Amino acid sequence: MTFAKDSLILINYTAKVKDTGEVFETTYEDEAKKHNFYNSDVTYCPKLVAIGESWVIKGLDDALANTNVGDKTSMQILPTKGFGERDPGKVRMMPLRKLGENADKVSVGDSIEVDNRKGIIRFIGSGRIQIDFNHRFAGKTIIYDVDILKLLDTDEDKIASILQRHINIPKTKLTFQKTNSGMLNIHVHEDILRLEGLQIIKHLVKSEIFKFISTINKINFIETYVKPTMNKQKTQS
Repeated sequence: MTFAKDSLILINYTAKVKDTGEVFETTYEDEAKKHNFYNSDVTYCPKLVAIGESWVIKGLDDALANTNVGDKTSMQILPTKGFGERDPGKVRMMPLRKLGENADKVSVGDSIEVDNRKGIIRFIGSGRIQIDFNHRFAGKTIIYDVDILKLLDTDEDKIASILQRHINIPKTKLTFQKTNSGMLNIHVHEDILRLEGLQIIKHLVKSEIFKFISTINKINFIETYVKPTMNKQKTQS
């Protein structure tokens, strides 16, 4: 049985460029370390995907809809359904001085942001700089090696996975209770309170839970603060 639209599934995967074999993304920590792009701020764990919701690139999204739990498969994604074809119009020359104080700090191959657009420096010389604003993998065929782990079919699994998708802290600190009346209480751990963009995170969590879990009609985010205890030291006279 293949997956219907809006099915929530968990997958493991490793993505690489077909032509070069360059591995650039993975859910496996050991693979990230092996290919030298490990990031200690990233939690390497199965990825939550909502079928048909563009949570992954279109080619992968379309291919996942035709898989089953337990499948281990390799998917070839062409540029048209991946990161797009290369557009020569997105390669621009500009005065080096446009970079301001960063003009002396950049090198060919560096990623840079100019005019709110991210690009890669292709050439520097004669007071000018060439920046390629195409996606890094534009024009490339991508291979995804995918392991279809699980179809989420309980409210509890869906809630836990949606929380984990947006809040990068250990699962043990993501606690919630769902009542029979359709109310969901999400406990906001102190580590969550320090997250940047917390209000946006709460909005995304709320929107996805309402969309994918029909039994939930009210969500409470409960913030709990615990008074720190002081160690009393006995003084000797």
